[in-house]
Amino acid sequence: MSYCASRFATVRRRTVEVMVGAVGVGGTNPVRVQSMTTSDTQDIAATVKQSIALAEVGCEIVRITAPNVAAAKCLKDIRAQFTAAGFGHIPLVADIHFLPSAAMEAVEHVEKVRVNPGNYADKKKFAVKEYTDADYDSELQRLHETFSPLVRRSKELGRAMRIGTNHGSLSDRIMNRYGDTPLGMVESALEFLRIARSHDYHAIMLSMKSSNPKVMIQAYRLLVERMTREDMHYPLHLGVTEAGDGEDGRIKSAIGIGSLLLDGLGDTIRVSLTEDSVYEIPVAQAIAAKAMSLWRDSNVERSAPETDSIDPYHFNRREPATLNLSERCLVGPEQPPRVIVRLDSVTQLADAAEVLASPKLKDTPAEGLLVPVSSLGDLAGLCEFFVRSGFMPDKSGVNPDLQIEFLALDLAPTLTPDVLQPLLALSQGRLMLVRRFEAGETETFAAFADLVHRHGQFLAAEIAPENFPDYADELQLAGDAGLIFTLSTSTANAGHAIGSYRQLVENLKTVGSRAPIWIRNTAATAVQGDASFLSKLLEASFLTGSLLCDGIGDLVSIETEVDLTRAAKLTYNVLQGAGARISKTEFVACPSCGRTLFDLQTTTQRIRAQTGHLKGVKLAIMGCIVNGPGEMADADFGYVGGAPGKINLYVGKNCVQYNIPQAEADARLIALIKEHGKWAEPEAHQLANA
Repeated sequence: MSYCASRFATVRRRTVEVMVGAVGVGGTNPVRVQSMTTSDTQDIAATVKQSIALAEVGCEIVRITAPNVAAAKCLKDIRAQFTAAGFGHIPLVADIHFLPSAAMEAVEHVEKVRVNPGNYADKKKFAVKEYTDADYDSELQRLHETFSPLVRRSKELGRAMRIGTNHGSLSDRIMNRYGDTPLGMVESALEFLRIARSHDYHAIMLSMKSSNPKVMIQAYRLLVERMTREDMHYPLHLGVTEAGDGEDGRIKSAIGIGSLLLDGLGDTIRVSLTEDSVYEIPVAQAIAAKAMSLWRDSNVERSAPETDSIDPYHFNRREPATLNLSERCLVGPEQPPRVIVRLDSVTQLADAAEVLASPKLKDTPAEGLLVPVSSLGDLAGLCEFFVRSGFMPDKSGVNPDLQIEFLALDLAPTLTPDVLQPLLALSQGRLMLVRRFEAGETETFAAFADLVHRHGQFLAAEIAPENFPDYADELQLAGDAGLIFTLSTSTANAGHAIGSYRQLVENLKTVGSRAPIWIRNTAATAVQGDASFLSKLLEASFLTGSLLCDGIGDLVSIETEVDLTRAAKLTYNVLQGAGARISKTEFVACPSCGRTLFDLQTTTQRIRAQTGHLKGVKLAIMGCIVNGPGEMADADFGYVGGAPGKINLYVGKNCVQYNIPQAEADARLIALIKEHGKWAEPEAHQLANA
């Protein structure tokens, strides 16, 4: 089954099973959860202790870095002591960069070896070189000779292997031919995969990691499509590398991993957080559980694949029609997605006015306020609030008592266009009517469309995918003026809300509509889960993040979170995680491992406290140089461990200051930011929010 065939359903990709020790990956196995130790591997006691801690919280596969032969030799005792502690059933993985000799030692002691094809047999120098076909073939032959011994020994010992491409460490050979692209990542892995297959070795899984969820998603999709063409069905290990910490790290990971799992791709995962690695496990378990609850067996009979006009391998934002929701709030091709928060009732309007005017939301304002309107009494309450507060929505400015740009009224189906006339006459714009239209309500839709057109307002319509064809004539007559489409309560495609929104895109294209799309995260669009904030965060990241990475989405609301401040901030954080709207400093921070040369957690928190107010600036904080220069290639500035106690500072991928004592590095980083004109002093509300 090709990747594209599953984008509208919840069908799991069919793979071969690969055994990692006693743990099966792929096939019919559940999604396996992994993590990595952060201790110095040569500190055997500390590494065993961390491995035990991970196993005790549910980690099913433990990875340990082996940066050199000495560290690789320590894996023998680590494996023995881990087994003696009662964890012989938990496989260990050696993480290898640069040194084939370390891999050849590690494979003797652990159940799996991970190699990075970008640096296993190559040194990255960012060299620019034109490779002829003969030059390239010669490089591949050198690669074959270097990698084959590990393949043969892995086959002899029954070891598994992960070919793990990192966006930040592609070889110069790949960079010069394919560029720093998802295609380059895929080709890097396929070079190694073809060598393994030439030795009839198939205990392989692959990964395509990046700190940018868009790049990561596109690379995995392309890898699957390329493998499918050649009838290859190896399992996938999913992860967003250098995701960072806290809410941001969880969001980025959930966007990248969750998007792919909900399309049926992925067999084992790691959530890479700049925190103690035991905290990665519950997040990964929650992500895996949500995805697996929806998966259907790939052998189940299903209809032919739907058409899909969205390019899954390259980011292109769907170009919506322009709507002027207020003078300062446009929806359109050049505009960021607009943020809406929801009230539980009309009676909360007065309290909401105070909350939404708070300085806490100055950088993350709620631009729209969604109010449920279920009765004539609610309509009367709205009119009373307008008069009492002096809030008369027009396009001349924002009333200070309610710091929003427009009101969206979530209408009960019992409210007809005629009862709305007084409210719309009172208002002179900046009101959006939100309504679900069932099968057979085409005349009602036409009446609502006419109503908003006459009053210069807006209509957000929900029409289930299966009912859309019945509305084709009315939609073409209505045109795009004032229309928005959403799917807040759709249960189409067995709960696969992402697939339902993709179908909405296809439906709109069929009728020639460029109307904007509003992504609504509601209890009805949720996969499953409890009422915890983590569950809400993951659901929002899955649905909103996935669609934004596909270029879909012009308005966004997270309606599962009732606290208005928290809902607004979570929405902006998801938008930032998907690269759709920047509201604060962007951090790329690696999760730490035995190669790390300083305390990543405290350093990241310290630098964030000093620089987190720099909206639009991207900072990379990397523990070592393995992925640093590559992963921070699109960052403005980088803070990288160069030697114990020494920091290298980068501008983009260029190192500009070497071996700075760590005690001086923070001040030197800020001076570098100032030197390049990207520094701003924090404002009072930013200091209060820090």
